[in-house]
Amino acid sequence: MKIAETVTFGGSALNRAAELRAQADDLKSQADAQVIPLWRGKPMVAGDTLVRLPMDHAAMADAATDLILLGREGGAPVFAADFSAWTPAELDAETLNSFLDPSEQHHPAVPDAAFAELRAIMTRLSPRDAELAATAKAVMEWHRSHRFCARCGVESAMAMGGWQRNCAACGGHHFPRTDPVVIMLITHGNAVLVGRSPGWPEGMYSLLAGFVEPGETIEAAVRREVFEEAGVRVGAVSYLASQPWPFPASLMFGCAGEALNKDLTIDPEEIEDAMWITREEMAEAFAGNHPKLLPARKGAIAHFLLEAWLSDRLD
Repeated sequence: MKIAETVTFGGSALNRAAELRAQADDLKSQADAQVIPLWRGKPMVAGDTLVRLPMDHAAMADAATDLILLGREGGAPVFAADFSAWTPAELDAETLNSFLDPSEQHHPAVPDAAFAELRAIMTRLSPRDAELAATAKAVMEWHRSHRFCARCGVESAMAMGGWQRNCAACGGHHFPRTDPVVIMLITHGNAVLVGRSPGWPEGMYSLLAGFVEPGETIEAAVRREVFEEAGVRVGAVSYLASQPWPFPASLMFGCAGEALNKDLTIDPEEIEDAMWITREEMAEAFAGNHPKLLPARKGAIAHFLLEAWLSDRLD
């Protein structure tokens, strides 16, 4: 797709400065070094802008010692700092595990900013801020869930500016993982196949998706997942666009597929419902005028692909 890299979290051309990761500790002392704070995966924003703090800011007293080197901006090193150990004065724990956490947390040292759920703000951020936030969230989540060596079980230590964990006991080296996921724009004539998972907001439907298995091609994963979830056979498959999706750490491969049949056989273990929606019905849903159907969340690659399909921009 000509517009592939305009998808949310993509296309900002961030200089990740991988060659400097071994010197990350030295870069912290640079006068122009900046820090992006996150609390439990929620980046700090001021309005529609990702907050960048100087290394000596008072708020840094509540940050974890280990920082993640995200890259360079205009020559200045940019790090991500984890504030998860800090406890806000007023915290409603019940909202934190909701489908879309509406709560915001305010650090007293940065009164004009707030930690906000990335899903809620992702479409408001600039491409650069979105890429930085997605990268920081994904790498931090990996460190949180991979503290211990997969080879021997001993707790490992962060290294290489946060892009590696080393085990002193067995010498093992571990690296951030990204899970490949296929998400499919499956069409039959003038209709597209959509489905929904249990627990989604009422009326919300999206494109079918699933993880790529070991030893499997992207094309094979598309055909397998669509048949497993909806009982639809898929013929020709083509690649459209990709999106890093840091919830918690996936790379979404957007594909188009031609359905060979329209009869649906839904696997309730996989999805709650599936249906064929015509182009006209989807246009009504995007306009907010459909009586039952809500489109995929704006900012997600499903919304991006459906919008491109509606406007004939899949080339």
